[in-house]
Amino acid sequence: MNLRGRNKVSPEFNMSSMTDIVFLLLIFFMLTSTMVTTNALDLILPKAKGKTDSNKNIAVSINKKMEFFIDKEPVSETDIESKLISLFAADKSKSLILRAEEGVPIEKAVQILDIANRNQIKVVLAVRPK
Repeated sequence: MNLRGRNKVSPEFNMSSMTDIVFLLLIFFMLTSTMVTTNALDLILPKAKGKTDSNKNIAVSINKKMEFFIDKEPVSETDIESKLISLFAADKSKSLILRAEEGVPIEKAVQILDIANRNQIKVVLAVRPK
């Protein structure tokens, strides 16, 4: 009489589900890494709680030498308003990210905020996390 079972347990391990998970994680990290701001100048921002989300917004940067930049392009202080109006004329859904380096007088930041207020442009003040 043969009493051995017909079902044998296979000692092999199937890796197909593990590779699926690895590829999904790889795709996730590749997509989220593209959302990092890469068109910013190297400024030391003031600390605050919060997070700046930049999805195709326009950045105005002011460094300690009182030089103004729109994205990475240097702009004179007198031409900022006209350049911003031309950039925001095409798409009103964009926001302005104000990146003022530590030590910049508040008057310079208020000047950009005033330009944005006159032209109904949404403004976000960029800070570094605490």
